[in-house]
Amino acid sequence: MARTLNQPAHKRRRTLPALAAGTTALALAGTGLALFAGGASAAVGNVAVNGGFESGLAGWTCTGTTAAVSTPVHSGTSALKATPGSSDTAECRQTVSVLPNTSYTLAGWVQGPYVYLGASGTGATDPSTWSNQASWNQLSTSFTTGASTSSVTLYVHGWYGQAAYGADDITLTGPAGTASPSPSVTPTATASPTATASPTATASPTATKSPTATASPTATASPTATASPTATATATQPATGLPKHALTGYWQNFDNGATVQKLKDVQSAYDIIAVSFADATTTPGGISFTLDPKLSTALGGYTDADFKADIAAKHAAGKKVVLSVGGQNGAISVANSAAATTFANNTYALMQQYGFDGVDIDLENGVDATYMAQSLHTLAAKAGSGFVLTMAPETIGMYSTAGNYFQLALNVKDILTVVNTQFYNSGSMNGCDGKVYSQGTIDFITAQVCTHIQGGLRPDQVGIGVPASTKGAGSGYVSSTVVNNALDCLATGNHCGTFVPPAKWPTIRGAMTWSTNWDAANANDFSNNVGSFVHNMP
Repeated sequence: MARTLNQPAHKRRRTLPALAAGTTALALAGTGLALFAGGASAAVGNVAVNGGFESGLAGWTCTGTTAAVSTPVHSGTSALKATPGSSDTAECRQTVSVLPNTSYTLAGWVQGPYVYLGASGTGATDPSTWSNQASWNQLSTSFTTGASTSSVTLYVHGWYGQAAYGADDITLTGPAGTASPSPSVTPTATASPTATASPTATASPTATKSPTATASPTATASPTATASPTATATATQPATGLPKHALTGYWQNFDNGATVQKLKDVQSAYDIIAVSFADATTTPGGISFTLDPKLSTALGGYTDADFKADIAAKHAAGKKVVLSVGGQNGAISVANSAAATTFANNTYALMQQYGFDGVDIDLENGVDATYMAQSLHTLAAKAGSGFVLTMAPETIGMYSTAGNYFQLALNVKDILTVVNTQFYNSGSMNGCDGKVYSQGTIDFITAQVCTHIQGGLRPDQVGIGVPASTKGAGSGYVSSTVVNNALDCLATGNHCGTFVPPAKWPTIRGAMTWSTNWDAANANDFSNNVGSFVHNMP
């Protein structure tokens, strides 16, 4: 979630979210692609052709406005410069020969807004990465080819309606294959953004939490098509004391123009209250929490003792209060074992100090699925029974099981309470059926939820995240009626739009909003109407 307007700390992001991609246009975040090929007897080297663009665009097939330029470059005398259009991501791709059952590393240097690097046709989980930096930065990812894979397609692209991006020194490290790959064909892999996929450009930065981004790279077929939609529906989650269907709201520890609230003023309909946000310390993985002095002043005085008493009162009313970590500006990194231990220890200390029931992971600037999962399991063991773990990824972070955020959710599935994805500030995206749906509609919401369940989460671990008012996000606001219809569609198959889920998921968890403050500013429409509906679901 992001703060709005001029708040300095961690707000919800307002521009493009991170991952964008379908099976072929998997969004990569970063500057370069690197795939390792690990054939025991084959010589390892760079099998990408003209990755430095020293020979112009030779070896690449590109769309949109693309050219090899002499400046800016990362190294050498030439680099790729590509300018996306309103319906084109300015993608360049090439097909290379590889060996089956072999590890490869893909890497590359990129600069500019929302540059994606990835590979498709690997025969396994297609890798992707991306970045959004004005200076040159390196992207890297790896994969292992399938048993019958003889070629893969490398790609790099920007995002709809964004400024020009640069790419240079793209490498695929591993043994070369024995087959002669056909030349890179026109990028049919990335689904044409025409269809119904209006890239909705970038949303106005007025909003709060999630990146008001542009349209997600309408990619290809749904990346979740493999899993059975009902496979894990009967599994049980750790006991948390929460109702079967729950309403989650984010409480703002800052004043950004929404109604300021003491925690005790949070509407009674909210079952889970996420306190936004923890602060990063100078120690990797370290977090702290301090009540915002400006908020305290706006409230006529609000102390730590008041805050702790309010948490205790919410507990007495049967509510759960978790500490949200991240937000748009919350650059908290857990990228190794030491940082994982620090994060778990710091979070547990804050839980003991204030009475938090758990933690909400809202990292909008990247997440390490391995070490964060390690840290959360350590934290859960410390906390014991009743531990609540929620997440609020941007839509693009849950677009594909290849994404780090989705991987994190799956890695902590045994302790996960609910993932309330931000279904806004994201533009148009492919649903689980491979069709393109525009944000701000019931079809967008239900088709994305389908993706999450087919990707391996239980229905009771999936919720709908939306802004509480038009001021709560840059784009993607829907009325409470649309939220209720989406929940009914997912649970019973009634009140659906044109997209009808392939199964009914009566245990769907509920809904989340950013924020309780914007809800209060909107006459409590969300908590009154969606809250009532959620709590009356069978």
